[in-house]
Amino acid sequence: MEGGDTMTTPCLAIGPFTDTEAAALSETFGARRLAHPSEVADGAGIRVVAYKGGAPFGAAEMDRLPELGLVANFGVGYDAIDVDAARARGIAVTNTPYVLNDDVADLAVALTLAQFRRLAEGDRHVRSGAWADGAMPLARKMSGRPVGILGLGRVGREIADRFAAFKGPVHYWSRSPKDTPGWTHHATPAALAAAVDILVVAVVGGDETRHIVDAEVLAALGPDGVLVNVARGSCVDETALIAALDEGSIAGAALDVFEGEPAPDARLVASDAVALYPHGGSATRETRAAMAALQRDNIRAFLEGAPLITPVSG
Repeated sequence: MEGGDTMTTPCLAIGPFTDTEAAALSETFGARRLAHPSEVADGAGIRVVAYKGGAPFGAAEMDRLPELGLVANFGVGYDAIDVDAARARGIAVTNTPYVLNDDVADLAVALTLAQFRRLAEGDRHVRSGAWADGAMPLARKMSGRPVGILGLGRVGREIADRFAAFKGPVHYWSRSPKDTPGWTHHATPAALAAAVDILVVAVVGGDETRHIVDAEVLAALGPDGVLVNVARGSCVDETALIAALDEGSIAGAALDVFEGEPAPDARLVASDAVALYPHGGSATRETRAAMAALQRDNIRAFLEGAPLITPVSG
């Protein structure tokens, strides 16, 4: 959708945008760059906020921008934005779904393989020269194991499709059964966990899914089970997860997201049973460029009075 004459409009780009992303917003919309929403001083005339990051953007921030009509979020998750407050003020909110589905699903499989096959340990074993002194301990086979997808939305579906190729049965939890190629629906997260060896968290973040994976779900997953989280850190009760790892009541975890980002709990970092990644499900050059373009497309649609492309509110 980009192209044509460059627009100049009262627009802010708030958050940790890269120089390339910020430059595109500035060149296309005249956006002024701020690192944090607390830096908004005089918000008069601002109609659009291009938003990125996890800092809360709620009623107080919106009230400093009395003419705000759109918050265009960079990312599929928008739990940092108070959508109810936006709706009450007639402010639309958009996000950038779809374009990151493949990358997040790819990483879910990659992290799971890394946990089962001890890839980080194997890398260290070769680089350190320890291989000359003997083989590393045996890993575990992943193929053929039953996998459960907690949240069969856009990303969850892509994850399920990939795991189906690993020759194991696919199970899932969602609020209602979906049209699937024979996958098994479960009524509760705990029932899903009890049926599988690999539990992949793919629900949206927010209050409704906070600690949806709790001690009960982890106990149901059992001593052969591995928890994989590519959703939000808030979706997993990390205190319960650390206890389960310490007690051996689950076999391990593969985590892209954490409750304490960017400084995860030291006990998770120290555990050889946990494969770690720094919240990078969408972190490829191609996908980040597509996300930035979709954010700009939503802004352009708003300014032209056209339907928003990926609205979540408004």
